[in-house]
Amino acid sequence: MLELRLIAVALTACWSLTAALLLVVYRPGGPVDIAVGLVAAGPIAIGLAGLIWPPATHGQRGFAVMVWLGLGSLLVLVPSIVGVYDQLVGGGSQTLLPSVEAAYPWALALLGTSLFAGFGIARRILGETAMRRRRLVRGVVVAVVLALGAGSLFTVAAMANELALRDKPTVSSRFGPTDTDREPPLCDASLATAGSARVELSLDGDLDGRSIGSIDLAGDRSGADFRWLAYAATTSELGLHGAARIGDLAWIREPFGGWRRATIAEVAGGTVDSQAIAVALSSSQRAAAELHGVDVVEGARARHCRVAIDGPTFWLAFPQVKWLVGTNVMARWRGQLDYWIFLDGELGQVIGSINGDAGVIKTGALQATIRVELKATDRGVPVRLNPPTP
Repeated sequence: MLELRLIAVALTACWSLTAALLLVVYRPGGPVDIAVGLVAAGPIAIGLAGLIWPPATHGQRGFAVMVWLGLGSLLVLVPSIVGVYDQLVGGGSQTLLPSVEAAYPWALALLGTSLFAGFGIARRILGETAMRRRRLVRGVVVAVVLALGAGSLFTVAAMANELALRDKPTVSSRFGPTDTDREPPLCDASLATAGSARVELSLDGDLDGRSIGSIDLAGDRSGADFRWLAYAATTSELGLHGAARIGDLAWIREPFGGWRRATIAEVAGGTVDSQAIAVALSSSQRAAAELHGVDVVEGARARHCRVAIDGPTFWLAFPQVKWLVGTNVMARWRGQLDYWIFLDGELGQVIGSINGDAGVIKTGALQATIRVELKATDRGVPVRLNPPTP
């Protein structure tokens, strides 16, 4: 009983955190913003029912099934909470359930929590001496009713709020201005470098169809100063890298070690977004850019363009790729970069890939592909960069 109640406490806490996030942070400007957070409290009641009436069973096998049911619900629920937190705090899309792919983890977590509580409620109603099959059927029925009730109530409230916002223009976006009556600059127009930006860079690759790892970088830039951390999990690197520059001072962080002082030359190319603009998206590089129309990225209009790129240019534009390909400078590699210019004439997003001969990376390998995604958001917002502590 104690173990089952502990699992019920964890489930209740996770659902409470979800409801609190929606109640406090979710404010797209709809008529029932607060109601969406309130109806999200439905699963909390289901979790409390599992705490009051835990699904105790006779026998080790039944107990193990109940434990794994609760733990499985937690394993699905926790990453979903992290995802919705990033979405709400990051100022992204206002839609909470944009697709089946995004909704099904929540549905699984809600169904698992309902089954956990439903079996306990069935045991309470029918008594401990009732036939196991009868309790099982009753528990499933109760769980389906609970899951459908809580899920339907939340979906109706959320969708009603989203439909009310359908024709309302987005007030702001982390990617830039949201004016609907202006056209973004052309692909070959002058590309401004934002005074500051929050930068995110992702790199991943495969070798003859097999993954060679990934790199995830996040940080801030203000002019020529910057500070970021990058987690590398590749066939040649594992751990946390970092680089920072503030004025004439520079620092580097390497895996399994702290920050250390460095020279300006050691952190050259660390500005991330402005480095990509200077090397891969200079005026000469964009002279023959392809136009792919105007997109809306999280409410902000942007010109979608594409340019070809070779390996050495890619290497200089995204120097963090060395943690994927080692010393290979990708001399005979070719690829393309899609980039988006927003209404303020600044770069906000780059997505691309490059591939070529992989023999230098690994003896006997034929072809490798590297993919990149860069985001520069909250551009122009003042940033305070604190020096790392060695």
